[in-house]
Amino acid sequence: MNLKVFLELVEIKAKIASVWPFLLGLIFVFHNYGHLNGGISLLFFIAMFLFNMAVDINDNYQDYTKADDNQAAEWKKHTNIIGVHHLNVHGIFALMASFTVVAALIGLYLVWLTGWPLLVMGIFCFLVGYLYAGGPKPLSGTPTGEFFAGFTMGFMIMAITVYLNLYQTNVLTWTLWGRVLLASGVAVTAIAALLLANNICDAQEDLDLNRTTIVYFIGKQRALWLFAGFYVVGYLSLIVSVLIGDLPVWSLLALVSAVPVGKNIRAFFKVQVKKETFILAVRNLGLLAVFTVVCEAIGLL
Repeated sequence: MNLKVFLELVEIKAKIASVWPFLLGLIFVFHNYGHLNGGISLLFFIAMFLFNMAVDINDNYQDYTKADDNQAAEWKKHTNIIGVHHLNVHGIFALMASFTVVAALIGLYLVWLTGWPLLVMGIFCFLVGYLYAGGPKPLSGTPTGEFFAGFTMGFMIMAITVYLNLYQTNVLTWTLWGRVLLASGVAVTAIAALLLANNICDAQEDLDLNRTTIVYFIGKQRALWLFAGFYVVGYLSLIVSVLIGDLPVWSLLALVSAVPVGKNIRAFFKVQVKKETFILAVRNLGLLAVFTVVCEAIGLL
């Protein structure tokens, strides 16, 4: 396996969806409490990144190994990266397992340093990470896929980042977690929108593979409006977080991104083809990540 194939296997282009909430968590802590635990945050970043790669490897692995009828066999031969590049299935599993084990060991060390709440949050993330594509009924093939992906990556990564930087203080209250949820809203909704765009494009393919996503239940047109609505909720959560003082005022400059994001939404409403327009949702995620992180970081200066 060469580097190009490896990066495709771990879906490196999608890693912004995990790095972004991590950075938002650091900004949130520094803006509101003025300090960071650099070493602990770095260890968490490494564990989080490794596990995120393992999850994406598992998605491809599970799709490949579960495709067993004639139509699915053609799909995994010509579409799934493992079949396209004739990768060794046992080697892929070993790579996924090694990333998971290293991430778990780092996580357990951080639990030893910071306390049991991290263990609870970590177990939740590990379970969702596996069940998203694994188990008898993968979450990715149910109407809950967008919720679990957005909540786990957008909120939980930010929440763990906040916890690791504040575990030694007495500010960890339910009110704080509500504030973190609100501040993470723009990431939660953008990630959910990304998954929804994927499901809209794959609506027929999902049916062929016996996946009943939310698009199956509400229809493509309502799914498109839900797609657009996610971004509206994200921008509103950003505004409210600024108004209550949890994010720097400069964060409002990120609202400028609504212009290109809105343009991409309109284009996606016209055409929903995976190879042509799914990239629009990816671009929206990248635009929101860059604008929010840069603008919030400017506000810290």
